[in-house]
Amino acid sequence: MQTMIRLVPKVFFNRMEEGLDLFVDGLGFTVLYQDSNLAVVDRDGVKAYVVESPEYAAKDRPEIAIETHQIEALYREISQRRPDLLHPNLPRITKRPWGALEFSLLDRTHVCIVFRQWPESNGG
Repeated sequence: MQTMIRLVPKVFFNRMEEGLDLFVDGLGFTVLYQDSNLAVVDRDGVKAYVVESPEYAAKDRPEIAIETHQIEALYREISQRRPDLLHPNLPRITKRPWGALEFSLLDRTHVCIVFRQWPESNGG
């Protein structure tokens, strides 16, 4: 039986609109809850807490990895919806030296999202 089922990152932004632009408009997440400083967003069981906090946003611009079994479909969807989010260093699906297929997004606040698909033999 699984004792841990999910890790949910808390991502800080200067303004709530910046976080919702990335997660909702860019990645197609749905807002499950929102107040003036916190939004809980979800897509396919992947959740994140979007928090408005200029103090912490100045201290932390995270890189978040999302693993998938359908990287081509995600790439098509996101690159058509928001090509401006594609990271200049990894804007296309690329096989990395460690064997995973990856592409990345970078929003205007420098939050980086890496989409990763492992070969089936590597526990993907």
